[in-house]
Amino acid sequence: MKTRREIVYEASKGYKKLSKKEKTERLDNLVAITGYNRDHASRLLSQHDRCVYVKDVSGRSYRLVGDVRKKEKRSRKRKYDTEVFKALKQIWAIMDYPCGKRLAPCMSWLVPKLEAFGEIKIEQEVREKLLTISASTIDRLLKGEKKKMALKSRKSTKPGTLLKNQIEVRTFADWNRAKVGFMEMDLVSHEGGNPRGDFAFSLTLTDVCSGWTENRAVKNRAQKWTFEAIDIIKKRLPFSIKGLDSDNDSTFINHHMLHYCEENHITFTRSRAGNKNDGCYVEQKNWSIVRRTVGYARYDTDEEVDILNQIYDVLRLYVNMFQPVAKLISKERQGAKVKKIYDTPKTPCHRLLESPDVPEEVKAQLQKTFDELNPAALKREIDRLLKELTKAYLKKKTEVEQIDRELIFT
Repeated sequence: MKTRREIVYEASKGYKKLSKKEKTERLDNLVAITGYNRDHASRLLSQHDRCVYVKDVSGRSYRLVGDVRKKEKRSRKRKYDTEVFKALKQIWAIMDYPCGKRLAPCMSWLVPKLEAFGEIKIEQEVREKLLTISASTIDRLLKGEKKKMALKSRKSTKPGTLLKNQIEVRTFADWNRAKVGFMEMDLVSHEGGNPRGDFAFSLTLTDVCSGWTENRAVKNRAQKWTFEAIDIIKKRLPFSIKGLDSDNDSTFINHHMLHYCEENHITFTRSRAGNKNDGCYVEQKNWSIVRRTVGYARYDTDEEVDILNQIYDVLRLYVNMFQPVAKLISKERQGAKVKKIYDTPKTPCHRLLESPDVPEEVKAQLQKTFDELNPAALKREIDRLLKELTKAYLKKKTEVEQIDRELIFT
């Protein structure tokens, strides 16, 4: 833009003294170089060096000279002021800091719900702005608040070779994503960078169609705890499990899991070795739910496992009832770029309410639970339990350090 203004400045020198034919030629050249509209370019050339005389209230005269190199700053009153930003920031924190594309579609039911529970108190003007705010405006207003936290991932999956040939391989595109009940499962380790000895794992099950996710902490990878966790999750689900898909971890690829699925009439499949995208739905939840909530510390005591499960008991309601999820509809390649098209973000609860696979009595119970729950209260309870988990971890760490010191000096 600055270069264009310099070009106009050079072209405007002596423009007023040229003949009509010369003015036309110079105007044609300027339009060709800058790409300006012809009327706009003509106005710029004619306004340069134009003089205007004005007087102030005291009668003093001033001579104003036009200069195309200087651009007038436009002043416009901000639509989304400080009050809107404060309310938006509070709502954003209650919803666990989602992006604008996930948060904007929820405003229609989220703002009235938080007002009804007395979590936010806003004026009518602010309320109307929040109900009509766009996703891009949310991201722009919260840009300064988002530059935080980048955690490093770790992997502790051990490949299982047993029964691989008997368990069908499923790729990313094979699931029927329009039918509720087909789930991906995975284990998230809590070894804290030290893979020696026993430590806790979080079992994650995610429904491909709705995004409904359940988590359960187990003491270790033993079959006893894994099946116990699956049974607890199975009883909590608002739908029946039709299919289970896992990676090639030996915790899942074994006779016990195959027999369990056959007894319960569950389709059991596995992903291809080395292809994490085959389990993309559960892998994404491993990060967005487990890692973002409880982090990467080492949890290996019964107390820590108990607190983890208390967190997951509350977190399942917070995530499935109030956290919107955007589903990929299609991908279109345009040269070297891939354009991804997503649907309107909805919570797993709302997706189940719209699904024909869920019975009406289950939908009624889901709607009742949604109406009764306060997302801000759930968030506060999660934060309180996280503080308890931190205390338990620090207490254990102190005791271990004390034992180490005693061993050194004995």
